[in-house]
Amino acid sequence: MADHIKLKYGVVCVWFLAACLNKCVNGEPKVPCYFIFGDSMVDSGNNNNLATRAKADYQPYGIDFPYGPTGRFTNGRTAADIIGELMGFDSFIPPYLSASGSQILKGVNYGSGSAGIRSETAKLVGANIDLTTQLQRHQAVISRIVGLLGSEELAMNHLNKCFYLFFYNTSKEYSPVQFAEVLIEEYKQKIVSLYNSGARKVALTGIGQIGCTPNAIANYGTNGSSCVDYMNDAANLFNGNLKSLVDQLNNDLMDANFVYLDTYGTPFEYLSTRGLRIKLSTCCKVNEYGLCIPEEAPCTFRNSYFFWDAFHPTQIVNQVGATTSYLILQNIL
Repeated sequence: MADHIKLKYGVVCVWFLAACLNKCVNGEPKVPCYFIFGDSMVDSGNNNNLATRAKADYQPYGIDFPYGPTGRFTNGRTAADIIGELMGFDSFIPPYLSASGSQILKGVNYGSGSAGIRSETAKLVGANIDLTTQLQRHQAVISRIVGLLGSEELAMNHLNKCFYLFFYNTSKEYSPVQFAEVLIEEYKQKIVSLYNSGARKVALTGIGQIGCTPNAIANYGTNGSSCVDYMNDAANLFNGNLKSLVDQLNNDLMDANFVYLDTYGTPFEYLSTRGLRIKLSTCCKVNEYGLCIPEEAPCTFRNSYFFWDAFHPTQIVNQVGATTSYLILQNIL
């Protein structure tokens, strides 16, 4: 009973903080538009019509989302959704495939389940929209914005004020050190190209505790540890390089406001150090690919679970990550 009370108290604190932050947003959003790039952590439906096993457009996904299953890989809102709410947007940023008309002036979500920074990432599970393609789609959206606003100058002024979120949980290829170096260099080139297209307020998220996911633990073993340590070590190598990249971009690029976000390391530490009995097992029953089995009933107390399926966090974890991230983002918004 005591653990249950602690858990409820911790959850209430998170919701209270989010409510307080929401009240600080009066009238118009903090920024005029919000563009989201990434993988299944932020996908809001772009994979629904792709030939891939990486889909979440069925129950029990979306069981706590106001519109039901939409393609989000969690039970409710993603961290990107919640950050948008905290910035003051009164509706969710639409996925690229359904964004139409003047909607794009408020932003677009390009996220795609299983996508990575490198084009070949996770192609074995089927098609995805990798970062290169997401950036190409953003260029198409920029052209549409030019048409809507009437000139490239007006479009650039608009885009300079927008907020851009990058969320990739890419894991391994090469040795960990080689991978971290190769991946960062490719990432840098793509981020600079986006800067040249008008992006100034950009958040780059680090790789989460990938060695602590139910999928990693089940498939690779922990060797007596609580997680797969070598996977977390590889993620930390990348994150260290990413932090350095953020510093470099801020120094080298005029008017750049880049920030590093530890979106899932922070809630992992928060929830594990406050005496909260958070289960690291999956909330839904999963198939051989680590995704929820269609129509199977998930766990009842979803705020007691860190993971929704074998890879993705529950809405409460997204809430913690987004809320703590937003406190950092206020410095650049």
